[in-house]
Parts: sequence; C-alpha cells; structure tokens
Amino acid sequence: MSGKKTKSLDAHLRKNRTMLSQLLFLVILGTASFFFVKRIGVIRRNILSGIDWDGSDRKLERWKTMARVALGQSKMTARPVAGIMHIIIYAGFVIINIEMLEIVIDGLFGTHRIFAFLGGFYNVLIASFEWLAAGVILACVVFFIRRNGMAIVRLTSKDLQGWPSLDANIILVAEVVLMFAFLSMNAADAIAQDRGLPHYTAAGSFPVSSLLAPLYAGFSDAGIVGIERGMWWAHIVGVLSFLVYVPYSKHFHIILAFPNTYFSNLDAPAAMDNMEAVTKEVQLMMDPSADPFAAAPADAAPPKFGAKDAPDLTWKQLMEAYTCTECGRCTSECPANQTGKLLSPRKIMMSTRDRIEEIGVSREANGGEWKPDGKSLLGDWITEEELWACTSCQACVQACPINISPMGIILDMRRSLIMEDSKSPESITSMFNNIENNGAPWAFPAGDRGKWTNEV
Repeated sequence: MSGKKTKSLDAHLRKNRTMLSQLLFLVILGTASFFFVKRIGVIRRNILSGIDWDGSDRKLERWKTMARVALGQSKMTARPVAGIMHIIIYAGFVIINIEMLEIVIDGLFGTHRIFAFLGGFYNVLIASFEWLAAGVILACVVFFIRRNGMAIVRLTSKDLQGWPSLDANIILVAEVVLMFAFLSMNAADAIAQDRGLPHYTAAGSFPVSSLLAPLYAGFSDAGIVGIERGMWWAHIVGVLSFLVYVPYSKHFHIILAFPNTYFSNLDAPAAMDNMEAVTKEVQLMMDPSADPFAAAPADAAPPKFGAKDAPDLTWKQLMEAYTCTECGRCTSECPANQTGKLLSPRKIMMSTRDRIEEIGVSREANGGEWKPDGKSLLGDWITEEELWACTSCQACVQACPINISPMGIILDMRRSLIMEDSKSPESITSMFNNIENNGAPWAFPAGDRGKWTNEV
C-alpha cells in the first residue's frame, strides 16, 4: 500500500514540476516576444519617418532579386572563404531553428520530442541539424580567429572600434554556446534513451553529439536528466535572448536583408534620380502657359533640395542603414578610402542609423513628436570632406552583399550642400560656372574646343 502511495506521490510531484516548467517557459517566451515586437515597432517607426519612396513596380524582378541575393547569397561568394563560412552559419541558423518549433511545443505542453512519430525522417532531421551545428561552431571559431587574431584591414578599421567589434564577437561566442548546448542536450538525451529513463522516447540520430556522450556517461540517472534539462533550458533561453538582442545589433540584417533586397534599385547602377522639386521648376520653365508666380498653397511646406538630416532621406535609405551588416566590403572597395581619403561608406551607413536612432529616442520621449535638437546628420555625423571625397564610382554599391547604396545618401547630402547652402569645392563651383556660361565644364567657348587638334 505504501508503495502505491509513493508512486502516486512521485507522479503528482512530476506533474507539478511539469506544470511549473510549462508556466516558466510561457513567461520567458512571452517576455522575449514582447520585447522583440516592441523593438520592431520602434525600428519601423524610425524607418517610416523618412520621406516616401515608391518601390511597387517590377514585382517579379524584385522577387527574383530577393531570392538570388538574400536567400541565395549570390554576392557573398565574391570572397569565397568568408562567403562559404557565412553560408554555413546562415544555413545552420535557419535550418536548426526549425527544431525550435518542436522545442516550443514541448515547452508549452510538457511533451518531449513531439515530432518523434515521424520515425526515420525525424532521425534524418536530427542528424542533419547536428552536422549543421558542428559546421556553425567551426565557422564561428574561424571567424573569431580571423577577426581578433589576424591583421585583416577590413576588420580592423577604426569604423569598427568599440561596440561594432564587440557586437560581432558577442554573436560569434553566443552561437558557439548555443550550438554546444544543443549538442550536449542531444548527447544527454541519447544516454537517457539508452538507459530507458521515463519520459525519454527513443527517437533521433546523433552522429555528432555521440562524440560528447563520454563526457556525461559517468553521471547518475538524475545527473543525466539534469544535464539534458539544463542544456535544453540553456538552448531555448539563449535563443530567446538572441531574439531580444538581434534588433539592437548589426545582425538585424538576418531579417531586414529580405525586404531590403526586394526594394533594390533595379535601374542602371549609375542612374541618378531626378528631384521632384527641380523637375517641376523645369516644367514650369518649359510650359509657356504656366504662371511661375502662382501662389503655392498656404499650408504647403517649402521644398527641400537633397537631405541634411536623417528624416530628409527616404524610408528605403533609412531601412538600408538598419540593414547594414558592417562587413566593411564597401569601404575596402572604395578607391577614395584606399588613397587615404576620409570617406568610409560603411561609416556613412552607421552614422545614418545612429542619427535616426537618436531622433527616434527623442520622438518617443516627446509623445511621438520630434523636436529639432540643433544637430543634423550632415555636419555632426558626416562631414563635408567625407561627401566630396566620393568619386561616385559605385564600387560600394557593387560590393555590398545585400544591395545597400551608401552613394545614394552621399548624393542627397551633396545636393543639400549645393542647392540649400550654396556650398561646394572651388573646382566644382568653377565647373558649374563654365557650364552656365559656356555650355560645358571647360573654361573656353564651344568655338575653341577643337583648336587642340591644330597643336599636334
């Protein structure tokens, strides 16, 4: 009789522990989801604070671009070593997180390996996850060594000193820890299955985690259960912590790379868009019936030429700033930067993101209204020297693995300098004057342009 009572009491305790575990899991999942969604809302508002931009055309071409560049990572392989390792990490991160569905269901309902009924297919899945986890660990270790132990100019630039470098290292270490927890969980699970412990269904294939099994083989049954549960919680809490952290990190490109590549510039790389305000002025000049002195609507804001601050940029440009991977490929390919000029396209994107973040914080603190703070992106974050160092060669655009265009921001700020502030280098001012007076950039009239042929 006492034996039955003991078994009943044990079952009751297990049930209570399971319910407590389910409740704790629900709280952690809900908390992580809340902060993630809240941060996404802030970023969305910051991006949409930019001026309108129409990317609704050529939908099929846009879908193809997104599939090729974001999903297929076609531009990453331009640098094979880094590209292949990044693809391994990317594939591992995406595919392994399929198992998160099982973990979430198990956590909410108190089950264990809920998809074990898939049989042989489940075994193949788990084995594939383990090989990918091993690949992620290897790639992250190599990336960590390259970033911190090798003098790679692209990774040691002053742009990446401080938080950008720390951010990258945090993610690399975190991914190694998460994958190790995943493999250790499976190793302990396999031991528990072999011992026939209750609640551990015989399921899964463990080609990689079996190498870790000797580390835990000497533990008691209670110890094995503790390791398996501990690593299960470490993995899920780590993943949910990563979920909260990512929107504050450069690794937010994991999400934004897809919309950013979808809204890629599909025109010729060197094509520059016309400013609507200037176009209207030209149309008025060319229309003999138009009244150039007609009064504008009383509530109409005066047109802005170019961009002086972050809200003057388009929402697409602001999204690019949040999407930037800070990989440095743009800066390493920039001819101006290579010759010692101050310009760094990577820094242009980072500065734009920092400025719109600052404006967003101010807006939130003032009930959704931004009160100008006397600062601007042009001048306080990005200098005129940086802007005029750009040769407009578009090497940065070509090099970016997710189709970001730092040159678009540079061009808009140059327009602001010239058309709003009447500022430009002497050489450019001279060129403008020559175009106005002679119809060409050269300082002599059209009739004299061919005289050089007589000097040969």
